[in-house]
Amino acid sequence: MKLQRLLISVFLAFVILVGFTPSALAFCGFYVAKADSKLYNKASQIVIARKDNRTVLTMANDYQGDVKDFAMVVPVPTVLKEEQVIVAKPKIIERLDAFSAPRLVEYFDEDPCAPVYQDRALENAPMSAPAPITQSRKTSNSNLGVTVEAQFNVGEYDIVILSAKESKGLERWLRGNGYRIPRGAKQLLNPYIRQQMKFFVAKVNLEKFDENGYQKLRPLQISYESPKFMLPIRLGMVNSTSEQDLIAYVLSPKGQTELTNYRTVKVPSDVNIPVYVKEEFGDFYKSMFQTSYTKEDKKVAFLEYAWDMGNCDPCSAEPLNQEELKDAGVFWLNDSSEIAPPNFRRPPSSDIFVTRLHVRYTRDKFPEDLMFQETSNRDNFQGRYVLQHPFTGETNCSAGRQYQRSLRKRFEQEAQSLAKLTNWNIQDIRKKMKLEGQVTISLWQSFLSLLGM
Repeated sequence: MKLQRLLISVFLAFVILVGFTPSALAFCGFYVAKADSKLYNKASQIVIARKDNRTVLTMANDYQGDVKDFAMVVPVPTVLKEEQVIVAKPKIIERLDAFSAPRLVEYFDEDPCAPVYQDRALENAPMSAPAPITQSRKTSNSNLGVTVEAQFNVGEYDIVILSAKESKGLERWLRGNGYRIPRGAKQLLNPYIRQQMKFFVAKVNLEKFDENGYQKLRPLQISYESPKFMLPIRLGMVNSTSEQDLIAYVLSPKGQTELTNYRTVKVPSDVNIPVYVKEEFGDFYKSMFQTSYTKEDKKVAFLEYAWDMGNCDPCSAEPLNQEELKDAGVFWLNDSSEIAPPNFRRPPSSDIFVTRLHVRYTRDKFPEDLMFQETSNRDNFQGRYVLQHPFTGETNCSAGRQYQRSLRKRFEQEAQSLAKLTNWNIQDIRKKMKLEGQVTISLWQSFLSLLGM
């Protein structure tokens, strides 16, 4: 996902059992790549921290034009006050992206001829700027049916909260006050006006933007009380005729978050793929996601990650600390409403469940805004793809020869899995794997071992 990027780190190994016969242990498992937001050219990222009826929404986008032309119009359920709007730290979204991104891991087969002890096998089993507005506060334009409910400045942004009686008047008001909104917005504004929602409107204060030397637009964070747990995406569709990606990080004290008006499905995960994909992981994940998206008729949200903050196995990035979680909008960290046993100390992150949802949407496939619900499901999940390196040393034992014979089937299975996931041509995959060469060399090594050479 696309604002700033963390350098990819190498993490502590953990051991899993591999599925060939005879059993051989895998070791040295590393996260070697992550499918973060930088893969997508048209992606917005949002963070939603929600408990009960209170929501803290952090919004970032991929706007790349001249900042003087930037205008954000977001439907909100209530009139926001100045203290409910802040400029968020871009690092927070970057951290959540790195922490939850689907990832590629790699393992290396052990020597199949080395002694394998039962207790070791059990021990290593896998774990699961236009001119400022001159209207006074709470003013209205009777001709256009638009009321300025509030206006204030936050950081480098000028903020206006509007209500409107009809979309045509709202569109004319916005254009008349220097907001360069796209053509066709009127039709998409109507449903929100009928629901009596307000409009959070932000533009860049160029003087403050230049004065502080900002290079990119920083995220905005708003907080409000409402029983509605939703995200308006239809207005964003007017900006593009092509598919758009939205990555939502939802922080909840309860469990996984899912959509109620569209299906939520898991991305394919825990699949062994050819080792050459290590150099092409970005292309692999984009193709895999597009294939899954098409298979689901382009009408679903994909779950890419679901886990307790601070309880990953292992973590692909350091979990957010308490200060970072507060920056991300988590407001219940100091909530002492629940009665705890004496001397009980709950870790700060134990009441924070992270759900990463990836939605690729178009106007025809996603005609409704996203409606969410929190669930009590705390099952862990992550998009994870495995590279299994074969053992390359001598295998001059019975188990070693059996291991070598198993490789051909294993390599072919990896090729078939990759083709199915990505819709790539199977012959091209085999060619890149040098499949015949890998197996032939391995068998020749075994033959030479038998001859004592």
